[in-house]
Amino acid sequence: MSLLSTLARLEAVRSGRAEPLATVRHRHLSTRPMVVVPLAAAGEAGAPLAVLLGTDREAPRLHIVPQPLNRAQRFDFLARFAADLLPYLESFGAEVEQIEASEKDPETGEKTQVFRELCSDAPQLVVPNLGSIRHLALLGRSTRFRRTAEDADPGPYPAPTRVPLLGRWLTHLTERSQVPGSSLLLPMTGLLARHWATGQSHLEDQHLAAQLAWHSPPPGLTGAQAAELAETERDAHGQLTHPPAGPVTDPRFDELVLAHAITRHDAALAALLAGTTDADAAAHERAELLAKSASEQLHAALESVLLPTWRDVWQGLDLLYALPPAAHLAERWEGDRWSYTGHRDRLAAGEPPQPKQDDAVTAARKLAQREREQVRVDVQEALDDPLVMAERRLAGEAFTGVVTEVTPAYDTSGRSPKPRPLVTVRSTDRPHADPGREAHRAWGSPRPEAGGAATAQKAVIVAADPAEGTITLQVTSGMGRKKEPEPGSLPEPGDRVTFTLFELAPRQSAPLPEPDDTPWTHGGPPGSADHTPAAAEEWE
Repeated sequence: MSLLSTLARLEAVRSGRAEPLATVRHRHLSTRPMVVVPLAAAGEAGAPLAVLLGTDREAPRLHIVPQPLNRAQRFDFLARFAADLLPYLESFGAEVEQIEASEKDPETGEKTQVFRELCSDAPQLVVPNLGSIRHLALLGRSTRFRRTAEDADPGPYPAPTRVPLLGRWLTHLTERSQVPGSSLLLPMTGLLARHWATGQSHLEDQHLAAQLAWHSPPPGLTGAQAAELAETERDAHGQLTHPPAGPVTDPRFDELVLAHAITRHDAALAALLAGTTDADAAAHERAELLAKSASEQLHAALESVLLPTWRDVWQGLDLLYALPPAAHLAERWEGDRWSYTGHRDRLAAGEPPQPKQDDAVTAARKLAQREREQVRVDVQEALDDPLVMAERRLAGEAFTGVVTEVTPAYDTSGRSPKPRPLVTVRSTDRPHADPGREAHRAWGSPRPEAGGAATAQKAVIVAADPAEGTITLQVTSGMGRKKEPEPGSLPEPGDRVTFTLFELAPRQSAPLPEPDDTPWTHGGPPGSADHTPAAAEEWE
């Protein structure tokens, strides 16, 4: 935790309200997100119990598993879940734009111009917390290899046709959520924690209702008191008014409500099945009414624990929509659109499901991508947000000040002199400004073009005088290609500038070999990754 984040948490404790950590919104929010609130059976993380989802806050749709131990009912639930979620995920795949790119011919080595399809938009799922993402990942892992009745060998328990497709989408979305800055699948608790600091721990912030209580505590209560009330308040029947749905349940609800509702439903269903051969039409009708009543009671019980979290997620979205979007959001969302388009194309091409375990090269590529994206997000957030840049300044990784002098200078070691002006900045910051260290001018995002000069500008620290608070830098790039700096490429005396001691663009990692070119110890020949349905993971 940075010093500024710690100070913000202490200030939240003092003020009794959440304190801002950002001035802009650092994650993309769709105009039509799909909110998903899953619920898992107690004692078995991968066993679905219910899900509440929808794009309209006033019209959520509930799907339940009446008996979590019943395999057939689980697959019926997943089929309904797929029928509800897949049309939303697939609806973004039709509208595309053509992006010009160049590809190298493997035989001649020449670059040729090609056009690639990029979906104009992509879906976005919003869940309550990180536990919900882990639950969806387990559902994806447990279903993407399932055999269906359409397979040549469906096996004893064939899944409905769309269930494996649901598993592949859930796997892709949950894997993409591990890429820093991605917005295809977002946990609301993480979104709020990125933009506001509460006076409680990160673990306590995983309770969405408690976290939101710091934003708008009731009159007469502090944020801490409101959060405690949200976690512990119970109604006249002893049930939590803010159940921790997403995906866990309250043990008292399981004991006093859910267990009895499931037992009644099982008994009513058994009586209905037993009465199918009964000649007494009146008895059969009574059994149908009892089964319908038991089903409605079970739906009502599960809906009662999911609706508070559903409303909390939408309240969190309202808070985030009120923040202006950061300048680099469009760039990161384009990366999500490429990810969505690539998965759409893999499904259309009939490629096999994602393997249970990545080979060595794929795992290394994913790790390199996530490290690279983490650096990119850290830099972009600092450029977009003065509060984030303030953290880097406190850490000595950047400094802001006023230009006091710009002295023309030239490098005459080559055939023609090159401009190397000296810029002196007066700053109250105390950066790690060792002479000879490289610095980068933070233009903001995006930098307006100045006479065709390059958008990146590097400098080298020549001298630093802590007593006077001055730092002298020699600008080495970003001034154009002419003998004199382009107009507007250099700061003027009196301008306020920011220089960072970290690079403003992540470095590319070294190229990795293809999986077939790696030795057998790293997943290459003679073996290969097992993508077949025989590798399916059974329900535990």
